[in-house]
Amino acid sequence: MTQDELKERVAREALKYVQDPVIGVGSGSTVFKFIEALASIKHQIDGAVAASETSAERLRKIGVRVLDLNSVNELPVYIDGADEVTEHLHMIKGGGGALTREKLTAAVARRFVCICDGSKLVPVLGKFPVPIEVIPMARSYVAREVVKMGGHPRLREGFTTDNGNVVLDCHGMTLLDPPKVEGELNQIAGVVTNGIFARRPADVLLLAEASGVLTKKRLPS
Repeated sequence: MTQDELKERVAREALKYVQDPVIGVGSGSTVFKFIEALASIKHQIDGAVAASETSAERLRKIGVRVLDLNSVNELPVYIDGADEVTEHLHMIKGGGGALTREKLTAAVARRFVCICDGSKLVPVLGKFPVPIEVIPMARSYVAREVVKMGGHPRLREGFTTDNGNVVLDCHGMTLLDPPKVEGELNQIAGVVTNGIFARRPADVLLLAEASGVLTKKRLPS
């Protein structure tokens, strides 16, 4: 089974979690498969909050109204992917650069459902570089501070986020305590946010394997 087929499989499985008229939708290739699958039940949906301009455009194309996050008090469910995820449902996200809007949408959601193929499950986060969204004038300062933390930051060349900022991809950061590192990175002046999703992890992980979709739920802390 190809990776695309796995993404389609897990996207269809995620439809079971769409039980309310308003939902949150993330960004990335697996989520785009979910948006395609969403077209089959769009009559059940009043609107969706999109975590990227690209997702918003795809939602409009299938006939789903896009809502501003400020117009909703709470999202019953947020569906998004991950670049890496652990058994604790901590994640690295932001490979597509939508990390800030993804983190905001996840914060408002009552339930966060992460959809991935099996290759994204890892024992320890950090092989995938940690993205950090940075205000442009702070780029060099933030990079120096990350180096002090043991990371190797690289500017994502030719890329600007939907918020008009730049992204530093930080290599070599083995995350043995993801919530701690997430907080430390966010304390650096000039950082908008970083792609470690551990303080607000997923509640449910749907993991597509050749044998089927495995469901993992976050254990109460």
